[in-house]
Amino acid sequence: MASLKEMRNRIGSVKATQKITKAMQMVAAAKLRKAQDSAQSARPYAERMASVIANLAAGVSGDGAPRLLVGTGSDRRHLLVVATADRGLAGGFNSSIVRAARERISTLLNEGKDVRLIIVGRKARDQLRRLYGDRYLAVFEAGGNPSLERAEEIAAKVREVFESGEADVVTLMFSRFQSVVSQIPTAKQLIPAEVNAGEAPLDLQGASYEYEPDEETILETLLPRNITTQIFSAMLENQAGFFAAQMTAMDNATRNAGDMIASLTLQYNRTRQAQITKELIEIISGAEAL
Repeated sequence: MASLKEMRNRIGSVKATQKITKAMQMVAAAKLRKAQDSAQSARPYAERMASVIANLAAGVSGDGAPRLLVGTGSDRRHLLVVATADRGLAGGFNSSIVRAARERISTLLNEGKDVRLIIVGRKARDQLRRLYGDRYLAVFEAGGNPSLERAEEIAAKVREVFESGEADVVTLMFSRFQSVVSQIPTAKQLIPAEVNAGEAPLDLQGASYEYEPDEETILETLLPRNITTQIFSAMLENQAGFFAAQMTAMDNATRNAGDMIASLTLQYNRTRQAQITKELIEIISGAEAL
């Protein structure tokens, strides 16, 4: 049985841990609001861009269609962009994205596809390295605050891989923020562009539009920008989901630490009382022996 001193030290250690988890919970809660607003504010822009592309794509066909829109005509080579956070202590947030990525990679490999990876976030890098490290093409850190510059850097690498012929299909994997207690691992196809992925074309209300320049030229400019936009939106979604998951995880850790402190304190008091009782018995027994 542990001594009273050891039990006091353990109680003190758990109390110190509880202070840390409580502080982390409060910091995550403070950052969550801003991250949630940023993620929700980015959604209309990304959705509107998808609608514009769907409208433009309706008038484009044949050899003049941009490759980013129609792809290469093959689906043998797949590029997965797996985005997680750089840090942990957020419950199963990062693991859920990595698990979904592993399942997708396994499915594609079983179908005989060639799979390559672009990693965003240190957690994805570390968790996928053992099994698929030889398939990495590039690794980026997510950073403490998602920026359009970082999204453009990642998008440039995606376009480089596609234009060099190393990929036929590009899919982005991230966690879509739904609520404080729910983040959904999501796979979004970037190339070929999904013009009908739940995004309705713009309602022209019967009007006829003529584009200047033509649809193909506009799409050549808009499609690369759409890749950057979708990656940036995914990074914002990840950040909001990370802070929500961390807040929940730290709240649970704080509660568990409180329960442990109560249990250890009870055990300490019982042990101390038993020692006092034993000493009293020894004193009384010695006095009676005299």
